[in-house]
Amino acid sequence: MQRVSLLIVYVLVLIAGVSCSKFRRIEKNPDWRVKYEASLVYYEKKDYYRASILFDQILPIIRGLPEAEKVQFYLAYCQYNERLYLLASEQFKSFYETYGRGVLSEEARFMYAYSLYKSSPGPSLDQSGSIEAMTSMQEFLNRFPNSKFKDQAVDVIFTTQVRLEKKGFDNARQYVKMRSYKAAIVAMNSFKINFPDSKYLEEANYLILLSQFELAEQSIYAKQPERYKEVVENYKNFIDRYPESKFIKEAEKLYIDSTAKLKTLKTTNS
Repeated sequence: MQRVSLLIVYVLVLIAGVSCSKFRRIEKNPDWRVKYEASLVYYEKKDYYRASILFDQILPIIRGLPEAEKVQFYLAYCQYNERLYLLASEQFKSFYETYGRGVLSEEARFMYAYSLYKSSPGPSLDQSGSIEAMTSMQEFLNRFPNSKFKDQAVDVIFTTQVRLEKKGFDNARQYVKMRSYKAAIVAMNSFKINFPDSKYLEEANYLILLSQFELAEQSIYAKQPERYKEVVENYKNFIDRYPESKFIKEAEKLYIDSTAKLKTLKTTNS
């Protein structure tokens, strides 16, 4: 059994060596046509690494020739399939800028935006790339409203909006965790404006109420009455909007404590 396994390994190494040797000969061949034909074969076999090497070598040589369009388009897809998404996005962009009237221009524009989307990070990281991807995809839909890629484009925009929504809420909530309550109120109100239909609105409104209470607690004596009154008023608005809220008990406690504080402050002042 061990001998059979060793034989299989030997055969695989031998095949790999022959394959590698064949590719090196093609790579060193001065005839770009040989490289062109070989690169198409590698591409069809999904050997995107070798295909991309050959495409990249011959592209500067054949610019202006009919083959150049296919080479640049396939090179972009090689980079995409190798998960080099930023490189792919630049290659697709270069393609549609060069062949803007070609039949592949629409697909290249879509893949430019889609590659940007694939390169963008998760919601915990900087989302400037996601914003660029969403903007590019919206521009694509504006240009090609009936494109065969329409459903995918809409899905990218929706998914990116969800990602940005979570990032925006997490950022605002971080101020609460840091006990920077004034900043938290500003950030949560900004979040509500930017995402008026967010699933996080209920929690955002509760966190505003909590931040207002904590801010009143931290405030100097002269500002406390006004800020506790804001808590009371905001509590009423919160209950009207979310009568079955999962934060109802916490909100009621903030209201009761604020009302008690106001009575104490009134007694002290009188």
